[in-house]
Amino acid sequence: MLGMSTELIVPPVGESVSQVVVGQWLKPEGAWVDRDELVVVLETDKVNMEVFAPVAGRVAKVLKKAGDTASVGDVLGLVEEGDGSREMGDGSKEKKAPSPKKEDPPKKDEPRVMPAAQRALAEAGLKAEDVKGTGPGGRILKEDVPSKPVPTASPISNLPSPISTDSRQEEVIPMTPLRKTVANRLVEAQQAAALLTTFNEVDMTAVMELRSRHQEAFTKKYGIKLGFMSFFVKASVEALKTFPAINAEIRESNIVYRNYYDIGVAVGGGKGLVVPVLRNAERLSFAQVEQSIADFGARARDGKLKLEELQGGTFTISNGGVYGSLLSTPIVNPPQSGVLGMHKIQERPIALGGQVVIRPMMYLALTYDHRLVDGREAVSFLIRIKDCLEEPARLLIEI
Repeated sequence: MLGMSTELIVPPVGESVSQVVVGQWLKPEGAWVDRDELVVVLETDKVNMEVFAPVAGRVAKVLKKAGDTASVGDVLGLVEEGDGSREMGDGSKEKKAPSPKKEDPPKKDEPRVMPAAQRALAEAGLKAEDVKGTGPGGRILKEDVPSKPVPTASPISNLPSPISTDSRQEEVIPMTPLRKTVANRLVEAQQAAALLTTFNEVDMTAVMELRSRHQEAFTKKYGIKLGFMSFFVKASVEALKTFPAINAEIRESNIVYRNYYDIGVAVGGGKGLVVPVLRNAERLSFAQVEQSIADFGARARDGKLKLEELQGGTFTISNGGVYGSLLSTPIVNPPQSGVLGMHKIQERPIALGGQVVIRPMMYLALTYDHRLVDGREAVSFLIRIKDCLEEPARLLIEI
């Protein structure tokens, strides 16, 4: 028998996220759901979220359809509680079919397609069966859909006349939640803080030689390669200890200083750039930093990062060098007061000991909130990082 209705509500999704986009309803109206069974998937600007049935019953009403925008606390739909049976006309009861075992899920006739992926499929002229889903449970994400090929121009000899008949077209598509949030955060950062950027450069010779010398042993012991990011994380922690204002934040009329270092590391993911946080980076070894970053990257591509892993950083490192950037001005992620930009390593001639030598050089950029951080501190911060990287032994003996 069915009874009272229970609401499916958009759960809290983190301090910086207020809206979600309703993805696919895995249980349509009238379908039976067991308690704690997945009912609907929500898309946020950072990760996908799954909403489970709080009670057993039937989905009585879908109030927010796929593609709709919803806020935290909104009611997505109603589930009528019951024991899995309903009265028939002759007074008998119809029992629901037993649910499949979790380890043996039922086969679906069609792949699960997220709303953004549905639009991408339509634009590319493809069907869901034409692509392989890499999202949770095999769901098809926008990133799984190949881009629509750009038509090539016909040979001039094949043109009937020199007059072009191509039309001028425009395509209007809604901004994704990620793009909306990025846009809002960028504007917020520019309007709410006094941002300046200072630059320096570092000779990466010592770090590269150290990596080359110990790479094989490091990989054999820890199962992961020794990268550059762990050196920059450790160097940043040492610099932040020396200049605590860059690890602080302005909160109303107060300055909040911290004795811990939660370093956000920008990584590319399936939904765009995300910044998971290395908690208490000062306590992590080089291997732990590398393992954590590799894990973040893999789960970001699969959309499996947790919201709490993307919140609460005290300082951020962004590596534009992996995309070939030689120099850039990173933007602070409020309410943080600083962000370090890494760039491409490039061999350049430098003057060293009265001679011109070729060295692998990297430009560094520090964007900082001038309301809290003075120029002298910002410049000295970069010099501290430069010193730690050009003499990595400083990181071991903390000098």
